[in-house]
Amino acid sequence: MPRFAANVSMLFTELPFLDRFAAARKAGFAAVECQFPYAFEAKEIAARLADNGLEMALHNMPGGDWEAGERGLAVLADREAEFQDGVSRAIDYAGALGCRQINCLAGVAPAGVDPARLRALVVENLTYAAAELHRVGLRMLVEAINTRDIPGFYLNRSDETLRLIAEIGADNLFLQYDAYHMQVMEGDLARTIERNLARIGHIQIADNPGRHEPGTGEINWPFLFAHLDRIGYAGWVGAEYLPLGRTDEGLAWLADAQGFRPDGA
Repeated sequence: MPRFAANVSMLFTELPFLDRFAAARKAGFAAVECQFPYAFEAKEIAARLADNGLEMALHNMPGGDWEAGERGLAVLADREAEFQDGVSRAIDYAGALGCRQINCLAGVAPAGVDPARLRALVVENLTYAAAELHRVGLRMLVEAINTRDIPGFYLNRSDETLRLIAEIGADNLFLQYDAYHMQVMEGDLARTIERNLARIGHIQIADNPGRHEPGTGEINWPFLFAHLDRIGYAGWVGAEYLPLGRTDEGLAWLADAQGFRPDGA
């Protein structure tokens, strides 16, 4: 059975952020992830993790000015110092929270900039970040996001993201595979995950269309969860979706998955 982590930035939003950790544990999650923990003191989050026996599976590096439409800084020129400050801040939080991996959002590519220049900038920034994380024993992730939800995002498909990872060549740099985004962009989830398993550090899930809980759309989750077991995926599976109603009312998929056995036993 896969190990599931609740994304407390998107789940249990009926509750204040710090109260979502207890709700996640009560619902049956063994870990949590979040998009950006930086609005809260790391010690406050660490206390909620400890109180509820939860692991922090993942958080993102700072993503820039979210309200202004920024979705990461790695692709933005003249923001290198801010990007590097964000790397340091993410490392500090990871240390305080016992988190072993950090995701870096590449960002929305500015219009009219030479693609070669953008590529060089992204490579330079991600190389820097991967080296800084390696220095303290952390794994770095980078993900592709669909063009419908975030038009212009720099990375849109698993193969192009893996080529970027290979170009950088850092041992601690892995793909964060978001099944929702990749179902929109390319489908073929099971074979893509199996083919690239060695470079996938984390998986996130949501159904399509709508980015809601598993079981509300077209993806065959019982098959995919069993497939992850068959191929030996040992990482966390982050539940990063928009609940149709209250989070706790839409968790039948989790109960089914936790009772599911690939051999039918």
